[in-house]
Amino acid sequence: MTVTLTLRSQLTAARAASRALPGADRDAWLRAVAAGLRRDAEAVLAANAEDVRAAREAGTPEPQVDRLALTTARIEAMARACEEIAELPDPLGRVLGGWRLAAGPRVTKVTVPFGVIAMVYESRPNVTVDAAALAVKAGSAAVLRGSASALRSNRALVACLRRALAAVGLPEDAVQLVDSADRSLVTDLLRANGLVDLVIPRGGAGLIRHVVENATVPVIETGVGNCHVYVDAGADLEMARRIVVNGKTQRPGVCNAVETLLVHEAEAAALLPGLAAELEAAGVELRGCERTRELVPSARPATEADWETEFLDLVLAVRVVPSIDAALEHIATYGTRHSEAIVTRSLESAERFRREVDAAAVFVNASTRFNDGYEFGFGAEIGISTQKLHARGPMGLAELVTYKYVVEGSGEVRR
Repeated sequence: MTVTLTLRSQLTAARAASRALPGADRDAWLRAVAAGLRRDAEAVLAANAEDVRAAREAGTPEPQVDRLALTTARIEAMARACEEIAELPDPLGRVLGGWRLAAGPRVTKVTVPFGVIAMVYESRPNVTVDAAALAVKAGSAAVLRGSASALRSNRALVACLRRALAAVGLPEDAVQLVDSADRSLVTDLLRANGLVDLVIPRGGAGLIRHVVENATVPVIETGVGNCHVYVDAGADLEMARRIVVNGKTQRPGVCNAVETLLVHEAEAAALLPGLAAELEAAGVELRGCERTRELVPSARPATEADWETEFLDLVLAVRVVPSIDAALEHIATYGTRHSEAIVTRSLESAERFRREVDAAAVFVNASTRFNDGYEFGFGAEIGISTQKLHARGPMGLAELVTYKYVVEGSGEVRR
């Protein structure tokens, strides 16, 4: 393991701090964080404004600037999320099962912290607060490595988090910021066996691939969101319009935004011209198959790359399909197992979609934008997992603990 001295000292301090968390009043800290965010909002917004200005000067696309930007409302949302997490039951010490051995000792399976959880993520500074809040509530120290584009914002937020720790008598080192734009530190963090118990990446395909391919510590992979909406034959077209417009335009730079629209050929002529006009009026660029372009001449020809791309922008790929079978095949070929939706009146189609689509979340007559820990009632999320081991979908407190077996006896020995 080659970890720089400064990073090693941070991780060692985080490990020591984590031992003080399980029995502490972590909810008091969360409430102190909420109060601190409101109190320090002006300083946080000033730091964030510098990050946003630098991003725009560098030519960053506006949907990605939106991922980076904080507002008074977004800071208030972070504060409320901390308060809601504080109200959730303690995830530690839950008994998952228990039995008595034939020889006499009692075995109990009980939830415990991971220890040190590292987050490697891009752009969105709200992840700084969400990740720390969930990790500490789950009894683990949080080591945060955000992107260089959000470094000023993250410094201001982590300062607030650490002040709150000190205010309630908890070790400040329970929340650590890797305060450097040096990308080599990411690889060092990924290989810090014995100092880091779990790494969670959150960002684009390149970041996630780098983490998965280079980590020697355990990883929970959060996934790229190449999300689809399929409009079935006989669907409620007004409902379809609302779901597609919301999924594409409400916040296009996030992983649960819609990237591809699939429309049954029976509904294409009735749906696409009006929907396309509304989307284009909202600034969406459409890229369509041949039939789509017959109905929407302003659409650009879709390429093979468009079907497999997570745009994170005001771009939507559109394909007219002959059947639900073709829609399911398209999703199986190009989807990333994140969020997939069907708009249908058919119970049979809904059941097939629920059964056959392999994704962390499947939506029937609802927007993919609901695939979110806060919306699911988790208080916040540390990421959306698209893998199948340990955690899948939005990860809240329940996914941030592990377990151990406690065996209690009265002097029994194995024969």
